[in-house]
Amino acid sequence: MKKILFIIGVLLTCFLTSNIAKAENLLKLYKYLHENPELSLMEVNTAKLLAGKLDKLGFDVTENVGGTGVVAVLKNGAGPTVLIRADMDGLPVKEQTGLSYASQVITKNREGIEKPAMHACGHDIHMTVLIGTAEKLVAQKTSWSGTLVLMLQPAEELGLGANMMLEDGLFTRFPRPDYNLALHDNSSLASGKIGIVPGFALANVDSVDITIHGIGGHGAYPHTTKDPIVLAAQTVVAFQTIVSRETSPLDSAVLTVGSIHGGYKHNIISDEVKLQLTLRSYKDKVRMNTINSIKRIADGLGRAAGLPEDKLPTVIVREKEFTPATYNNPELAARMQTVIGGAIGIKNLSEMSPVMGGEDFGALGRVEPKIPSLIFWLGAVNSKVIAKAKKNGETLPSLHSPFFAPDAKPTIDTGVKAMSAAALDLFNN
Repeated sequence: MKKILFIIGVLLTCFLTSNIAKAENLLKLYKYLHENPELSLMEVNTAKLLAGKLDKLGFDVTENVGGTGVVAVLKNGAGPTVLIRADMDGLPVKEQTGLSYASQVITKNREGIEKPAMHACGHDIHMTVLIGTAEKLVAQKTSWSGTLVLMLQPAEELGLGANMMLEDGLFTRFPRPDYNLALHDNSSLASGKIGIVPGFALANVDSVDITIHGIGGHGAYPHTTKDPIVLAAQTVVAFQTIVSRETSPLDSAVLTVGSIHGGYKHNIISDEVKLQLTLRSYKDKVRMNTINSIKRIADGLGRAAGLPEDKLPTVIVREKEFTPATYNNPELAARMQTVIGGAIGIKNLSEMSPVMGGEDFGALGRVEPKIPSLIFWLGAVNSKVIAKAKKNGETLPSLHSPFFAPDAKPTIDTGVKAMSAAALDLFNN
């Protein structure tokens, strides 16, 4: 009996030591990724590093999918195909967290302009969790059956990467998933916790450029001109009625004019004003109504101002940058609430509300026939930091803030537990 107990003790010690070593390796990987961010469409070294790790784990790895994207496939017998996605790109933000491993990177963006770079949105967390999940599922190959597809995506911050990979054969060159899974760290949720949103979780995002044309002249003789600044002001105000008077109160929409530029001297009436808008919605019907109303109002006000046909306002919707709404399949969301709650403790799981942020993971679930998809929130802030902020009436650093610093180890540990449990359940049931 003593000998049996000794052997059990040795095995348990080895198991615990192995798990601690893996956790430390993941933290080391995270810190490296955090220190070495690459901007959108420039994720060359990041992709190469992670592709190498997945290759060593036994995955069939393909690089340069949709640019710098990576697809890794592990076939493990008959069963469903589950895709897990992580995004790779950093942001042009100068880090101000004060961390010992803070990014000091200054790099060139795709236009060749030097910019600071930081993982201010936590994509370094996402990548680390994906690698940790891959390691865990490979170690447990005898306990599941099916095909695991891992997707490392570029250019999420531009809303381009998912479509670039789809156009390069993500679902034709590689096994088509039965389920799509992803996670995103959350800058207001405590580390160790998970949040799930059934149904619409993130919004349609559109960028719109508008040029209000005019007929310029001397500021002292406005009657000889067609003032585009006055027309732009009228247009901005009129746009506010699209949400308040043309959209059902039961639907959600946002129309924000984020930039307005016109003129260059006190006493000159310019000949154009440029506007930049961001539009947010959940339903495609609401999205199209907002876009069509913008075009109608801009054109109508231009005609009312007496502009000739060739000087009516021009409206350009930047379709290539469109980010589709992310819809979490309600049945899959309910199922994962039970599964993930069991893995991390039901008290650590909550149902959350949708937000108007954008995430191009939504594109993966919109292909026909539609694939049940789920992205869940991964808490990334130390609970003591949250409590202190509430007590002092302070605002926590948001995603994209130069001060955003995830509570790395518990966040990664929870992410790996949750994602591994979700995948195992889909493979085995």
